[in-house]
Amino acid sequence: MASNAALGSNMKNGKKVCLFYCAEMKDLAERVAAESDAIELRSITWRTFEDGFPNLFISNAHGIRGQHVAFLSSFSSPGVIFEQLSVIYALPKLFVSSFTLVLPFFPTGTSERMEEEGDVATAFTLARILSNIPISGGGPTSLVIFDIHALQERFYFGDNVLPCFESGIPLLKNRLQRLPDSDNISIAFPDDGAWKRFHKQLQHFPTIVCAKVREGNQRIVRIKEGDPRGRHVVIVDDLVQSGGTLIECQKVLAKHGAAKISAYVTHGIFPNRSWQRFDHDNGGSPENGFTYFWMTDSCPLTVTEVKNRLPFEVLSLASSIAASLQI
Repeated sequence: MASNAALGSNMKNGKKVCLFYCAEMKDLAERVAAESDAIELRSITWRTFEDGFPNLFISNAHGIRGQHVAFLSSFSSPGVIFEQLSVIYALPKLFVSSFTLVLPFFPTGTSERMEEEGDVATAFTLARILSNIPISGGGPTSLVIFDIHALQERFYFGDNVLPCFESGIPLLKNRLQRLPDSDNISIAFPDDGAWKRFHKQLQHFPTIVCAKVREGNQRIVRIKEGDPRGRHVVIVDDLVQSGGTLIECQKVLAKHGAAKISAYVTHGIFPNRSWQRFDHDNGGSPENGFTYFWMTDSCPLTVTEVKNRLPFEVLSLASSIAASLQI
């Protein structure tokens, strides 16, 4: 209790931060500012010239001199990255005391390696771009990312940026504690990669590990270890795209006797509205749907689409981001 009180006091009386944000992140930025009196929202005018290129203006640029400055970013598509990079490169050069870039979702994370000659590892490209953000008065930029897809990607960043890798798993653990069947939760990982990534943070729960195996010309999901019978099983992964793997896991867990099935991902990407594939189980039919599908608000366009749609529930990163700005 004392540590929580100290954290709350630090949030209220910590260093003052001027928080800028891209248009997509307006709602999350307002929630972050509501977490701490020390965080003040600042505005940017996002316009375009007739040729479509950005026409940007940072309001009250003189007023942020000597201040701690942060920018909340969303690289939701290649089309919005350039305008945000233009602001990200400009802010540290306005004589600010320090600069923090909060990029909750690192979007090229799944393209982090070459499997054959000619593959382009775009995760490395983006890391190089962010590693060249100008140094502010306080030194290198602090870069806050949540649950980056592959842990080795931390080594893609150069010495001119200080990556701070945070996780959304504490939000999930807090939510699970508030469930009426919190004593009957098991955690399922869709593959060994997810197990390696998250099992230490979730080690107090019974664990189930799934794996894809080849049968003839097909790759199917099997339970590698663990027993879901009678349990409320929560499938945990860092992100979801089409959702095919999660749905295959759901079906095999239901087949082996899971009483309820839910899912958690930090980043709900869902291209082409693929979230529509996920049905709600209102009780007793885990083979037909999910009791809950939790995600964070790292991908704001998805949050807008799934709002008030079961089984989806958004766990906000606001408090975690506010805390990271005090580092």
